[in-house]
Amino acid sequence: MLKIVSLFVIAICLVSCSSQPQILPILGAPAVNGSDTVYPAIPDFRFIDQDSNIVTQSSFKNKIYITDFIFLSCPTICPRMTKEMKTVYTTFASDDRVKLLSHTIDPDRDSIERLKAYANSLNASSSKWHFVTGNQDSIIYLAEKAYYSTAYPDSTSPGGFAHSAALLLIDKNKHIRGVYNSTEPKETERLINDIQILLKEQF
Repeated sequence: MLKIVSLFVIAICLVSCSSQPQILPILGAPAVNGSDTVYPAIPDFRFIDQDSNIVTQSSFKNKIYITDFIFLSCPTICPRMTKEMKTVYTTFASDDRVKLLSHTIDPDRDSIERLKAYANSLNASSSKWHFVTGNQDSIIYLAEKAYYSTAYPDSTSPGGFAHSAALLLIDKNKHIRGVYNSTEPKETERLINDIQILLKEQF
């Protein structure tokens, strides 16, 4: 009888543990202010997208979004990054809580017209997936200081820029909740799974 009771208690514990919701970590070094822990958040920004619309933090109010840094003449990892972003776009096409944001780090060449043609080639709606341009220094500063990514002009790199292959998951509180290597297909699967986890957490 004791063994049966023990097994029943173990079973209850296992069910209870497995029913606990998963929570993604908040990335970045937090600051402690008294009893409060304050995590770094993406600062305000202001860019222009492929439809000449102004894109700011308000464009993502009560949304989660996935972001990256690319340039259209990139001969190496950018096409792969965009392919993985398109997979995410397709997966959550009907979910208006999820948006995508791609920044060009080459605004001198990547005009609004070029961004528009590129978005059209992907059948990407600007209400869902913003391809943005703006001041290059501002974009690179945001990449490196806010998203902890790599993006800078480099004459020795293919296409003239060095940059990360990372896709970043941002929650509705402007916190980074995940970083994913777009050159690894399994990472995109992990990103999609994490988006689903974050949606359950925040909505």
